[in-house]
Amino acid sequence: MTATLTRPLSVTDAIETRRSIRKFVQEPMNEADLREILRLASLAPSAWNAQTWRFAVIQTPEVKEKLREAAYGQGQVTSAPAVIVLYSDMEDTLQTVEDTAHPGMGDEGRSRQRATFDGAFGAQDVAQRGQWGLSQANIAFGFLMLAARGLGYDTVPMLGFDPAKVREILGLPEHVQFAGMLPIGKRAEEGFPHHRHSVDRLARFY
Repeated sequence: MTATLTRPLSVTDAIETRRSIRKFVQEPMNEADLREILRLASLAPSAWNAQTWRFAVIQTPEVKEKLREAAYGQGQVTSAPAVIVLYSDMEDTLQTVEDTAHPGMGDEGRSRQRATFDGAFGAQDVAQRGQWGLSQANIAFGFLMLAARGLGYDTVPMLGFDPAKVREILGLPEHVQFAGMLPIGKRAEEGFPHHRHSVDRLARFY
């Protein structure tokens, strides 16, 4: 098993050394590291603390092979020791929304949280509120990549897959929305260095 880093990377180092890696060292992930990465990703912010994201963690070779087929044969799915599918489940969020109220707010906070979500989403259909839930899950997807790199692991974000097939493989409800699929492990290649627009190209200052 791969040992946990004695000193996690700084946020700056994690961002600057992150690469999209498609070939991974063939060794299982350390389970404690995997759980810590998920814990860190779950600290991502969300509007009203909704926490719409959910993680499907796949390490079984047979399931990874099925996911590879759903991802049009992309080899990184089976090369990685683990694949994390991050999806949004807004319907589950709405059913259990009181649990997202901070304990310090007491029963009044739980009631207020229910009223807030019922007022905001009660008149929307499943697809409309599902899109809002996905916008929150996308934040966690970014945190997930940086959490992985911070502990010395590498990833490659993927949206090139058939959502319907992934739902079927993982037994997920029809209403869930996917932020992405994330193969994760130790890099067996260096990947390309960053090639990005300059800040001046991307930003306007007012």
